[in-house]
Amino acid sequence: MTELTPQATSFDYTDAPVQVRDDIVEAHERAWDRLRRPGNWWTGAERIEIAAEIRNALECDLCRERKAALSPFSVTGKHHHTAQHIDEVAVDAVHRIVTDATRLTEDWVRKIAAGGLTDGHYVELLGVVVAVLSIDELHRGLGIDLPSLPEPAPGDPTQERPAGLASGTAWVPMLTLRGVSKGPNADLFRGLPVAPNVIAAMSLVPDAVRQLEDLSHAYYVPTLQVANPSYQGRALDRSQIELIAGRVSALNECFY
Repeated sequence: MTELTPQATSFDYTDAPVQVRDDIVEAHERAWDRLRRPGNWWTGAERIEIAAEIRNALECDLCRERKAALSPFSVTGKHHHTAQHIDEVAVDAVHRIVTDATRLTEDWVRKIAAGGLTDGHYVELLGVVVAVLSIDELHRGLGIDLPSLPEPAPGDPTQERPAGLASGTAWVPMLTLRGVSKGPNADLFRGLPVAPNVIAAMSLVPDAVRQLEDLSHAYYVPTLQVANPSYQGRALDRSQIELIAGRVSALNECFY
């Protein structure tokens, strides 16, 4: 496999109203470098188009109409999109996750799988949405321009499906602590007494979990410290961090 050189940074916070910590900038740069590379199920070009659709979804008239409807599945139409490499099923999935995630259903996940968006494609797409939307929302909160999306790197997806998957807990298979106690994905839950669902949720695509943990470490607290109420390590104390986290979850209608 050809070694790729990381791109020049897309992140400049000189116009931000507050200082942005170096570790956050570095996490953003790593996220953008991962974003442009082929994943398990999508090419680099497709992953960049998924990222672009995250932004298009917020300007999409169909998404606004669905959001206002009693049922999001009662409204049909065409999304505002610019995608050329990903199909309508993938575009619709991105738009729904971004604009109306609280009303997604297991039946919907099964239907998109029947439409060609396999569980692996879906989880990797979800991982891209989580990473890019998190970074974009920080920029919106700071009142500065969104970072430009990187140029895609060449190459094909690995199409690797990890060993040790188990079904029955979530809408998609997940790795278990026992299932990855050894092997290439043992790092996902290392040091944890259990495999928390919030971490395991995207483990069908292990790199999506690694990306989540990388950003979480910078934005929130290290994974190993989440269950430790005495952990500090930030300018805010832990009670202040949790108050903000709880409020943001409520505003986002997080059903977790």
